[in-house]
Amino acid sequence: MVSLPSLKTLELHEVKYSKDETLQRLLSNCPLLEDLVVYLRERDTTTRNLTVVVVPSLQRLTLYIPNNYELYEYVIDTPSLKYFELVDYNYYDHYGLIENMPYLIEAYVDSSCPGIYSLIYSVTSVKRLTICSEAILNCLVFNELEHLEVCLCTVLFSNQLVRLLKACSNLKRLDISLMDDHDPHQDMDDWNEPSTVPECLLSSLQSLSWSKYTREPQERDIMGYILKHAVYLKTATIKSSESDVQKLEMIKELALSSRASKTCQLMFE
Repeated sequence: MVSLPSLKTLELHEVKYSKDETLQRLLSNCPLLEDLVVYLRERDTTTRNLTVVVVPSLQRLTLYIPNNYELYEYVIDTPSLKYFELVDYNYYDHYGLIENMPYLIEAYVDSSCPGIYSLIYSVTSVKRLTICSEAILNCLVFNELEHLEVCLCTVLFSNQLVRLLKACSNLKRLDISLMDDHDPHQDMDDWNEPSTVPECLLSSLQSLSWSKYTREPQERDIMGYILKHAVYLKTATIKSSESDVQKLEMIKELALSSRASKTCQLMFE
């Protein structure tokens, strides 16, 4: 295999591996690689494992797993990694593990896999997390997390937002948005107000941003709950594509809502 001693960026698209170790053999010949992007091939039905092991120089890793790629597991060991992005649309349950990432700062996780818990547990030391996941995320602790961006799919699914907020005791910024091609109301559950208030709402949250706010009943309940309990909230920004008349109703409704922070500024876009 050809050696690539000076290569720092590598993008692999529509990849199909003849053997499980093919990728690792390639990476072993790139000693200075810093940025790796791997898009696995659609409709590759050969079940396999995927391993990215001990790439000491790697700082950014993006992994895309399509919904019909049959994968047993993937294991990643990248000790210098600072940014990790996983888009995993494979509904078949498979195992994912990230090891030895003491410098990881930011993670982006968009996953349909119900067994994603072990992987998310591996990134609990990040400072910024963007996430959309159908997995039930109980018993996680993100002690270092300051900035959380949650897809509306996750917010409206089984009180997932409350689970995440309870795991982030030092959270300063919360962004609620919608990832590309996602439908937030496809699996919407009833909102159940929790019996206890997440610590971050009482002690650290300063910024809230909600994109594509539609004023659906569940959205109103969640927004009202945050405003009611976020003691140190400085700004709440609501972004909506609704008509001017509907926006005016939103403004009136939220302006009259109960707010724990008397200095919180409501902004509408």
